[in-house]
Amino acid sequence: MPNLTVALISPPEYAKDLGKKGTESDITFYNLKRDDVTVTLIEPSRYPERLSSLFFAISMAGKAILVVDEINAAFGETVLMLDCIGLKNGVLILRNYLTHEQILPLIRGTVVEGYPLIPDDRMVLREQLLLEAAAVQPDEATLKRPGALPVDHAFPVKGVGTVVLGGVVRGCLKRHETVKVLPTGKAALIRSIQLHDDDAEEVGPGERAGLALKGVEGDELDRGYVLSADSALTSSTTIAGRAHLVKYWPAPLREGMVLAIGHWMQFLPARVAYVDNAGDWHRPLLTIRTEKELVAFPGAKALLHYLEGGKLRVVGSIILT
Repeated sequence: MPNLTVALISPPEYAKDLGKKGTESDITFYNLKRDDVTVTLIEPSRYPERLSSLFFAISMAGKAILVVDEINAAFGETVLMLDCIGLKNGVLILRNYLTHEQILPLIRGTVVEGYPLIPDDRMVLREQLLLEAAAVQPDEATLKRPGALPVDHAFPVKGVGTVVLGGVVRGCLKRHETVKVLPTGKAALIRSIQLHDDDAEEVGPGERAGLALKGVEGDELDRGYVLSADSALTSSTTIAGRAHLVKYWPAPLREGMVLAIGHWMQFLPARVAYVDNAGDWHRPLLTIRTEKELVAFPGAKALLHYLEGGKLRVVGSIILT
């Protein structure tokens, strides 16, 4: 089933004209469907109060819609996060008589500079999203790889058992497949799969699904846990790699700093254990430690945040070794 997942960063109530509201928490899902084509919109409904809300919406998306009513700190922070994640597929909608010339100094040199400016017409936007979703066709090699699904919600359902919701970030998960729940390592059987309320035999990259599991209880799952049979996935409380700090970051990172590291649906407190600022301090070698294990593929990109940073909470990114 072709699907496009979209981060919708917009004023409240904007999404209600684009899709049907689904799961609601600090991130709110809206679903748009026509025949076998679907669009999943993720709204960071607790942002700017919670930076993690914005991160979760962007990190799982293949496209961004950035609706700008005013130029403020939240707009600047959103541009930085989109650029750090590297989400190049996006569009800009300017309102309240804002012009492209007014925002250009804030987006120049970022991925957002490449977002085309489109009119504020939600009927047209719905059609454009469905057309783009219909063109999403993963290749056969991708579908043959083991799947990986980060969990965003988990709960018990009477008569069904444990149900998890999440989007596939890689490969394909199949009904009756046994997967590991990382970082716990516990085995779980996928009893059934639902895609937008329809039963399915498998779920592929970019699709959001509900999975009924056997062998694991709802209270044994947290947001950010990953379902996968891929042996390449690792989990650790020690994360090392080279960071790339945003150009606005004012000073070198130092040992003992408390940050938050984000990857997929994980947003974990972390402490800097080692930092080598030799050369360019905007590109330090870091070792950071977390209380809970971070699940990722080697070579993956994670984002660093400083939650006490006031108007500048996006620190940069780190490539995991």
